[in-house]
Amino acid sequence: MRDATLRLERTSWVGMIWGQREAWNIAIDGAVVGAIANRETVEVSVEPGHHRLRLGEGRHVSPQRTFDVAEGEVVGFHCHAPLIWPLWLAAQFKSNLWITVTRA
Repeated sequence: MRDATLRLERTSWVGMIWGQREAWNIAIDGAVVGAIANRETVEVSVEPGHHRLRLGEGRHVSPQRTFDVAEGEVVGFHCHAPLIWPLWLAAQFKSNLWITVTRA
């Protein structure tokens, strides 16, 4: 059986200052499988099927995202820290708003 691939691209925006320096853990199905730094693209081999993705740790995390991937398929996501101060402020009270993860 061939594996599938999860591709994560971490973007940075001009003027964004929050969360740029730290690398974020990549957790698939609850297990940390790597990390992604600012302005980096990372590919992780996964088994075909249904998976749960979460980035970060502690108070700086993303909401959990689920995805299905078939054998040989590549599934992509983009991620970034809060872009504007109101989101940064909201993330201080609701930690899973710190990292935004969207399907590519």
